[in-house]
Amino acid sequence: MPEIARSGRAPFSRLYPILDASLETPDTLSTGIRSLAKAGVRLVQLRAKNLSGAEFYRWALAAREVSRECGIRLLVNDRVDIALLVGADGVHLGQDDLSPEGARKILGDSAIIGLSTHDVAEALRADALPVDYLAIGPIFETSTKTSGRSTLGVEGARAARAVTAKPLVAIGGITLETAPALLRAGLDGVAVISALKTAQDLEQLARTWMNLGETRE
Repeated sequence: MPEIARSGRAPFSRLYPILDASLETPDTLSTGIRSLAKAGVRLVQLRAKNLSGAEFYRWALAAREVSRECGIRLLVNDRVDIALLVGADGVHLGQDDLSPEGARKILGDSAIIGLSTHDVAEALRADALPVDYLAIGPIFETSTKTSGRSTLGVEGARAARAVTAKPLVAIGGITLETAPALLRAGLDGVAVISALKTAQDLEQLARTWMNLGETRE
């Protein structure tokens, strides 16, 4: 299949951090967002799969206050209602969440909307939807999300890159050692969760991720 010409600019920087409430405390959430902003990260996603709606709202409100202070954009995972209530910059949707069309009606034209895809067919279908970027994965095995889906590897990510013109971010078990191959394959960024949690100096580690080579294959 011929490669589709890419259009648009990725709303995220090369490093797209996902802050999972199961791995954070209120203090680490606040300091983490500040450190990421200092490193030049442009956008973070807040995920809270195991919290009630009320708890997720409180986490999202706190994250939104810090993100405004730091000038970094905040996306809420899955929950369009919470994104709207806290004034987040957008939402990241899964395949079983509210449709991108519905989210766009609620959040408006200026909202950033991302969509998870898991194979080439989903990426191809998503290319026609009113979303600003796509995520593709899982690329490698990961301990933070157990979906039962097969991993795609670099070649699977490359195949997804060939069928969509939208900005594309890879997710799933990505490390500093494996990320460069994904960037060389044409992906716009890498989403990272647990790989950031071992850092003694999060700002410095984020800068390392941000400075990964831009050479494309």
